[in-house]
Amino acid sequence: MTDKGILITFSGPSGSGKDTVLNELIKKRDDTKISISMTTREVREGEKDGVHYYFVDRDFFEKKISSDGMLEYAEYAGNLYGTPKEPVDEALKAGKVVILEIEVQGAEKIKQKYPDVVSVFLMPPSLRVLEERLRGRKTEDEETINHRLVIAREEIRKSSDYDYIVVNDTVENSVEKFSMIIDAERLKASRNKKIISEVINNV
Repeated sequence: MTDKGILITFSGPSGSGKDTVLNELIKKRDDTKISISMTTREVREGEKDGVHYYFVDRDFFEKKISSDGMLEYAEYAGNLYGTPKEPVDEALKAGKVVILEIEVQGAEKIKQKYPDVVSVFLMPPSLRVLEERLRGRKTEDEETINHRLVIAREEIRKSSDYDYIVVNDTVENSVEKFSMIIDAERLKASRNKKIISEVINNV
């Protein structure tokens, strides 16, 4: 990825506000592309296939896995989630910042394949606030909400393994911090070997 694109994994508990932050971020930056994930979960109200996710059945997803068409995949709350490989590689070659909104399990797998991947964790201000957000969606029953809160605790414990933590107190602040992270990564010397070489050779 050096001198080309930047791959970023973006994780956080369900209800932490990842979709909202990303939607605002791409309005601000034209160099950023959000990878569309594939999932076997049901479509929620307001979601569109091919925009929010590629919604498929388990059989189709498993065929993609067997044909090496997935960059990573994981099972979460009884559903499969994963990243189609080809669109990501194409965007990186074009110099884009590619963001994978991904579960903690998936982020760990990406790190193994792409050692220089940048990892960002979106942290809720508190578990109480997270619970309020989950209940406010009114899309899940009590059992599912409680299960998500249990998973959230485990995800938060693993957040120390990430490169950056952004506390989502307000969407505006979170987007600004995320954009600053991208700018900082763009300026890293390890990503600018081509510029260094050009300057030396043109002396």
